[in-house]
Amino acid sequence: MIRILRYLILISLILSGYYLFISEYFYLSEANFLEKQIVKKEIAENKKEIIQEKEHEVASINVKKNIEKKQYFEKKIVILQGDTFVSILQNLNFKQKKIYEIISKIENSFDLKKIKTGEIISVFENNLGEIKKIEFFKDSETIISINFDKEINLNIRELTKEEFVESKEYIIIESLFSDGIKNNISPDILVKIISLFSFDLDFQRDIRVDTVVSVSYEFDEIVETGKLEYNDIKYASIIIDGKQLEYFKFITDDGYVDYFNREGKNVKKSILKTPLDGARISSNYGMRKHPISGFNKMHKGVDFAAPTGTPIYAGGNGVIEYVGINGGYGKYIRIRHNNGYKTAYAHLSNYKKGISKGVRVNQGEVIGYVGSTGNSTGPHLHYEIIYQNKHINPLKLKLPSGKILEGKELEKFKVEYKIIYADHLSMLYE
Repeated sequence: MIRILRYLILISLILSGYYLFISEYFYLSEANFLEKQIVKKEIAENKKEIIQEKEHEVASINVKKNIEKKQYFEKKIVILQGDTFVSILQNLNFKQKKIYEIISKIENSFDLKKIKTGEIISVFENNLGEIKKIEFFKDSETIISINFDKEINLNIRELTKEEFVESKEYIIIESLFSDGIKNNISPDILVKIISLFSFDLDFQRDIRVDTVVSVSYEFDEIVETGKLEYNDIKYASIIIDGKQLEYFKFITDDGYVDYFNREGKNVKKSILKTPLDGARISSNYGMRKHPISGFNKMHKGVDFAAPTGTPIYAGGNGVIEYVGINGGYGKYIRIRHNNGYKTAYAHLSNYKKGISKGVRVNQGEVIGYVGSTGNSTGPHLHYEIIYQNKHINPLKLKLPSGKILEGKELEKFKVEYKIIYADHLSMLYE
């Protein structure tokens, strides 16, 4: 009995100890959990306070910046006929001493006489109406700023320029110029096209309906103003009745920008001083005793003695204006070139087949043959050059040389023109 009692007491002690252990364990776990939650809450609140403090600091800085930021109101003044920079400053109520200081400051860097009628001066005022800055263009790429703080400060700022290449193609219905404008091509580029082809074409007579014009050109955009500046033509082509004239931009070895066809021949062509091979001058330009009439008479050309049948070449690109018998000139050809020039060929024995009025010929192309028709004492070519309806001495004619590329320079050109043409087609049809 006593033994049973002892077992019961032992079991009770064990159960009581286990109960106390379990109770304490859960108490401590709950306390630890609550402590962690409190710590987490404190950390979150601290973070929130830090974020709020930072936001407050940023807001304060922004407010400070906004307070410090100067807000200017721009007023534009157009320079009218009779205006000077001095008169404009006077109208802005600057005192004479201040005007002198401003003018002196500017003229160290820029001649104010170069400001033209129609240009704009920008005046910037603060909210109190005080002038704080004046700006105007030194040129299309540069702005001059005069800042008025404690003293007058001059700042010259280069504008940002971006370079572009554009390609266009159109068909002429009315004229190269008017149809070009309709196709959004700048007048600057159209004038350059006309100048480029002026050695080959008479734009009043040669251009016809359905002529195809194709061009690639360079231009810059001034980022701050959006102004466009048109530069060089890179490629230009004109197709008339299926015949194509085309030129590519190329910088020659001697540093000149020029234009050449695919064979490397220059767009600029001189008129030939001697339009046949192996000839000798038999009579010069000027006053002479006529070999038939015996009277002193102005000889308006140069005579080249050569055997009958010697080929005669066109002195330059142009259109046959006259072909046929022309009095004492006998069988005669006159070619109309561009830029006011004409060439005439007299005493021919015959014309080359296909030569007739209105036919286009190229420089160096055979147009006829030496003869002795008309008032002539023997086979020779009488050759005249006429400029604006006045005869000039062919041997004293000064026109562009018409450079032809050769060797390594020609090889370099061929590589470049192929790239230009590929880029042109890519931009047209992309």
